[in-house]
Amino acid sequence: MKRAIVLLSGGLDSTTCMALADSEGYKICALSFDYGQRHKRELQSSIKVAEYYRVESHKIIKLDNLGGSALTDLALDVPDYNGSNSIPITYVPSRNLIFLSYAGGLAETLNAQAIFIGVNALDYSGYPDCRPEFINAFKEALRFGTKKGIEGTPIEILTPLINLSKSEIVQLACKHKAPLNLTTSCYRGGDKACGTCDSCILRKKGFKEAGMPDPIEYV
Repeated sequence: MKRAIVLLSGGLDSTTCMALADSEGYKICALSFDYGQRHKRELQSSIKVAEYYRVESHKIIKLDNLGGSALTDLALDVPDYNGSNSIPITYVPSRNLIFLSYAGGLAETLNAQAIFIGVNALDYSGYPDCRPEFINAFKEALRFGTKKGIEGTPIEILTPLINLSKSEIVQLACKHKAPLNLTTSCYRGGDKACGTCDSCILRKKGFKEAGMPDPIEYV
């Protein structure tokens, strides 16, 4: 039996990864994190997506809020998209490092062969833990720091979106009939997506370039 851990935020990218894992015949354990994010809409979306795919299990792990990010500190405003190449204030320190570490332990416990994570190095927000260099370094950590790695059956870290544009991700999601109507991408987390934060702008750009309508509502 093939089993995979899918890191599921409830957004476009992670839901696309869920659709790919499902299409490849994996038994899926969805893994989400409550890390003190400023709104719960993404966790609510992750629950809906996991239910849609009838996953084997869905774990939501509660973490302490490290702060230091506009996504976790209500005293910091979420900025509108500005096109800067610098690491934005929405960067959450060590987020993917923590998520992948937990996923690695869970993969060993469940004897899962793979971890899917929807990192992307093209149309993304400039986060250092979304780059191939980070993923390759973490693969090495798993290979040397886990029982499965030492025994010669290392856990795979699968990043099927890492070299895709956002429009290509939208097309891939639609090809695999991912339930994009259940997803959320907005950093502000209102009843309707704000349409102006970095994540909203990238999502809208992806749907526009793919020539497909975005099924969620914007302000």
